Amino acid sequence: MRKQLIAVMVILMTISTVSIAQTGSTTVKEDFKPSPTNQNGREYPMVNSEGRVRAKIFAPDANYVQLDIGAVKYDLVKDEEGFWIGESEPQDEGFHYYQLNIDGASVPDPGSKFFYGAGRWGSGVEVPAYDSEKYAFKNVPHGTVSEHIYYSEINEGMKRTFVYTPPGYEENTSKRYPVLYLQHGGGENEFGWSSQGKTNLIMDNLIAEGKAVPFIIVMSDGNWTMRRPPANNNDNDDEEAEERPRQWPPSGWADGFKNMLINEIIPMIDKKYRTISDQDHRAMAGLSMGGMQTRAITLPNSDVFSQVGMFSGGSISPDDVEANPEFKDNIDLLFISYGSRELGNGRGFGGDPKENTEKVGEMGINTHFYVSPETAHEWQSWRRSLYEFAQLAFQK
Repeated sequence: MRKQLIAVMVILMTISTVSIAQTGSTTVKEDFKPSPTNQNGREYPMVNSEGRVRAKIFAPDANYVQLDIGAVKYDLVKDEEGFWIGESEPQDEGFHYYQLNIDGASVPDPGSKFFYGAGRWGSGVEVPAYDSEKYAFKNVPHGTVSEHIYYSEINEGMKRTFVYTPPGYEENTSKRYPVLYLQHGGGENEFGWSSQGKTNLIMDNLIAEGKAVPFIIVMSDGNWTMRRPPANNNDNDDEEAEERPRQWPPSGWADGFKNMLINEIIPMIDKKYRTISDQDHRAMAGLSMGGMQTRAITLPNSDVFSQVGMFSGGSISPDDVEANPEFKDNIDLLFISYGSRELGNGRGFGGDPKENTEKVGEMGINTHFYVSPETAHEWQSWRRSLYEFAQLAFQK
């Protein structure tokens, strides 16, 4: 009997050893799987059920290698073959940018596909989410994301925008559609929403379920550069400029994109695509910087847009409405959203966003405030925000 008990204990210890690994004082579940953002055939990076990200790279001559994710660097350990391997603490659900630090040089992970964020092309990893069905590949009718290249007279250069057309757009050539102009965040570009944001899959699934009306989505490059103050003959100009307090964002920061959007992009889209080209059927939304652009552009131009969405990008206050009285009469929907971990962390951008939204609603505007559970200033918050906003947009 004692021999049987010992055998059972050995089996249980073996199973436990297989299912978890010990890293310092932390137990790590050994149920890692390749991330869906990996390049074809690449095993790493991997993610486990706790949301830990494990990286592995061959760098036999390196002195140290780190996994840099979520603004934290994790030391990797070198094996006898020259591979460095290690994992992060648990990450929030959804998409995350990351990079590897090899002897002080930050480089993309060759195992990952590349995504544009933080002002560079780099690596990305997907932590499985409980609500990933919202943007899953499904056997439903799918729309098309097209690349539209044009010359901007305002910017004096070539520009690119991505345009999502819903399922059936190519077949039913007599039907016209509302349009949402959807903007990325700071350090990102026009690739963001269709790549990291999975906009087309969110819309395809909503339309298939009858939860959203079909509409076109236009995703443009809204990046801008800050104007330098005019130079003078003072030798201490640079030092004084650094000490001088600056308004943030600076006055007129959104004017360049506003002019391009209203005077170039919208007329171009109305000409090239079968839009319903009136204010009632035109929306603008954006995440973070794109939400701030949405606020700066739609407040004084509510005769152009009827639906407004700001995802982690500020809010509209009663003072804003009073300073722009036409906004109240023209706007059919004002949607404000944040990740739950953003609220209370200085992400209000001009007052408490929930309180602002409630007060503006009391002024007679159709408002909605949404909080993404257990997420911060990150793509899962914004995917969920689009999912909620799209179900309300253009619904009479």
